[in-house]
Amino acid sequence: MMRRSRYLHFAALAAMSLSLCLHEATAQTGLSERTFQAPKKDVEKAVKQLQTAMSGHLPTLEGFVQGAEHPLTQYQRAFYQCTIHVSETPAGSVVRVSANVTAWYKDTSAARSGYQLLKSNGRLEADLLDQLADQLGSVSAPKPAASEEKSAAANTTKMPGNKVDLPVVSTPLPSSPDAGVFSSAASTAAESAQSRPFSDTKPADKKSADLRNEVSGLEDAVRNQSRPKNLVAVKKSGTPVVGTPSLTAKTLFMADAQDEFELLDYNDDWVHVRISGLSRGWIWRTSLEMPEGISDVPKSVASGAPAAADLFQVSREEMAPFPGDWAPLRGKSVKIISVQKIREDEKGGGASAKLEFAKALLDQSYDELSKSQDLAGLVLIFDSSDGGMIAATLPTIRKWKAGSLTDAAMWHQCYFDPPETFTISSAASGR
Repeated sequence: MMRRSRYLHFAALAAMSLSLCLHEATAQTGLSERTFQAPKKDVEKAVKQLQTAMSGHLPTLEGFVQGAEHPLTQYQRAFYQCTIHVSETPAGSVVRVSANVTAWYKDTSAARSGYQLLKSNGRLEADLLDQLADQLGSVSAPKPAASEEKSAAANTTKMPGNKVDLPVVSTPLPSSPDAGVFSSAASTAAESAQSRPFSDTKPADKKSADLRNEVSGLEDAVRNQSRPKNLVAVKKSGTPVVGTPSLTAKTLFMADAQDEFELLDYNDDWVHVRISGLSRGWIWRTSLEMPEGISDVPKSVASGAPAAADLFQVSREEMAPFPGDWAPLRGKSVKIISVQKIREDEKGGGASAKLEFAKALLDQSYDELSKSQDLAGLVLIFDSSDGGMIAATLPTIRKWKAGSLTDAAMWHQCYFDPPETFTISSAASGR
């Protein structure tokens, strides 16, 4: 159900990083390596137990990256992704770890802003290897390194809370124009490296041959990694993440397509997610791709509950001044549509059904509204004991029809009176 674009992205990053090493004999591989006195199958089993520690949100870039192009204070939303390659030797198993760090660079010019790849300083790799050693319950033999590398390792401290505190939140794909060029260059470099015949390899080129094998091994490791089952992915850019499970709740921020969050809880209409650390939010369920085995369609829809068209009918239409005090439509002419229940005692005509019927009316009325020079919006009035009013401006409907606003984002720009009449269920968990 869930897309795997995030993993392909990191495979490209790993491939490019190693391919560059093929052309610079003195360049560092960027891999941290240790030898464990344990069979390869035991090490690989222990690696599977560390899946949730291999990617996540970084609370800060300070102490985790080196050589950033810009001051670290200009970066936001930092994430890391580690890949592990295990090979068997007579001495045991050699484990190599590579870490990629991405963060959103915020420039004064929006055109220069975007996600950037930053170089890990080795702290993430060392911490993951420490956790692997703990998992194996054995002592690892560190790989001999240059004196300056030993000094850096001596000053390396474990990342606090990496085992249990950091949420499993994935890195969104860079949306900058350079993203496609970047992936293409990485893929071309990897294919070129793999296509060269090893029979012509000279002894002096043995390191290059090993690195080409490493490119292939890392790509295989990324493809074969099991995907965490506690993540939800945003279907469409512009999806609101709100503070409480209500259409009138404050919007915390707008998520991009394929942004992923840790699933905490869910009900028929809302999903509770971890944003980062202690920060939490709610997202409209139909706006998300749920983990395997959990439907993103509310139970009421999946169970064959009466369709909104079978519950309501239009009783009256008129053009009149906006009957409320909402600033965007105050004193302006609007189209008012009165709606009644077909049967007052009909069950299932709650908030979800009202919103579904309202959405159909917004869609049907758009052409008339867009052609009128006088109408500023649409007002729907539900004439019933549990009725209420929904109002939407023409610009909001236009953006929604054009696809630049999701259903949830559109509702968050509408007016509800009284708000509690259109409150979607939030108490009963779907678990």
